[in-house]
Amino acid sequence: MGFKVRRKPDFEQFLKVLRRRGRPTYLPFYEHVASSGFVACRTGKPFDRMKPSDPQYWPTYVEFWVGMGYDCIPMEIPLRIEIGGWQGGLTHGSEAEVVIRSTEDFERFPWPEESAPIEFRHFETVGQLLPEGVRIVGGVAAGPYEWVSRMMGVIGLAYALADAPGLVEMMFRKIGALHASADRQLAAMDCVGALRQGDDLGFKTATFLSPEDIRKYVLPIYRAQVAAAHARGKPFILHSCGNLAEVYEDLIACGIDAKHSFEETILPVAEFKRRYGARLTPLGGLDVDFICRRSADEIRAYTRRAIQDCFADGHWALGTGNSLTNYMPVENYLVVLETGLEVAGK
Repeated sequence: MGFKVRRKPDFEQFLKVLRRRGRPTYLPFYEHVASSGFVACRTGKPFDRMKPSDPQYWPTYVEFWVGMGYDCIPMEIPLRIEIGGWQGGLTHGSEAEVVIRSTEDFERFPWPEESAPIEFRHFETVGQLLPEGVRIVGGVAAGPYEWVSRMMGVIGLAYALADAPGLVEMMFRKIGALHASADRQLAAMDCVGALRQGDDLGFKTATFLSPEDIRKYVLPIYRAQVAAAHARGKPFILHSCGNLAEVYEDLIACGIDAKHSFEETILPVAEFKRRYGARLTPLGGLDVDFICRRSADEIRAYTRRAIQDCFADGHWALGTGNSLTNYMPVENYLVVLETGLEVAGK
């Protein structure tokens, strides 16, 4: 795969996209996450069999993103909370690893210290590997809603909202405090150029929680996270899947700078930009299924249309609507990036 990028990385160009101030000199790229299998296929190294403790894990990870022309390294580390075998990774069902069913469970649970909610050393390691012009876009793996719904179960959380709202409030307060502490410390690191949070709030037709409950329990945490970023002069990106139409105005009011994750059957990124782009920068948005299944010529034409629709004012970054998956052909994704470089990349 002979894809090569000749431009020098410059995180300042991506900042112009996030802040919607000035026009970048080229079209930046952005992804929320890449699967270990995709990284392994692109780099030719067994990344899918490595752990973060492996000496080659983080060098391979940085090489992967820089080698594809990114100005930033997307990075997230989970809270120091272990639930069975889950720590922000793949799961086997929302009720499989419930650990909080009562106030007593909450009080007995071995919560991490608020001062050390995540393993910051991984960010320090990556910071030492960054080439000139590259910064980390970092945060906590899994968001406040995702952690609470995992620890209580989706069904358990639904019952508790009716039967034990005090417990629900305790859970969101605790998880929110851990996230906000992590973000304050990450924002203080020179190697971190922006903060990000993944927290899937919805599905195809609605949000998982009611808009009222999102406003009550989730958005106060987002406001604290945004404040942590902005206090250090750094933008905040939210990745959230699902139909968020009922809460977009609320998210904008939180001060979030950019939004990632778009599904064309819900709200195409070009339409999102038309409605909200002056106040909230869209990132990515190209359909994963289209990239996986279509020919190189079709992908080029599709990417060109997206650039035309979304980058006219310079406030958009090229990427998928969700993530780089194990099943996505690497060569197809490289067509996307090559097209970006050809159209607006130099």
